[in-house]
Amino acid sequence: MAWEPETARQLAEAGEIDIVVPAPGRPAVRTPIWIVAVDGDLYIRSWKGEAGIWYRRARQHGTGSIVAAGHAHEVRFSAADPDLNTRIDQAYRDKYGSSSYTRAMTRPPATATTTRITPA
Repeated sequence: MAWEPETARQLAEAGEIDIVVPAPGRPAVRTPIWIVAVDGDLYIRSWKGEAGIWYRRARQHGTGSIVAAGHAHEVRFSAADPDLNTRIDQAYRDKYGSSSYTRAMTRPPATATTTRITPA
């Protein structure tokens, strides 16, 4: 399933979104993250790499939600095509500038967690 173009644009323009990832028998994890778009698809990364609890849960359970501008969107998480990593890196730089945070998001361990999000 693909994003509605206006929804994808709004999410891609958000400075930060909240990601909410449940796990059976445990409280959901909610954390703010950055989001970028490449070719109309939306991508996120864990700046902590695989140590990020939201990332581990997203990888294990495959579903959750994102919240932006007060609107929740149910999503599916999937591994991104590694061939897109260079373009996703550039999308982070273009959107967020050249801060130390951006450098962390465009290097390992964050790059190993590139996740595509699609509507559930």
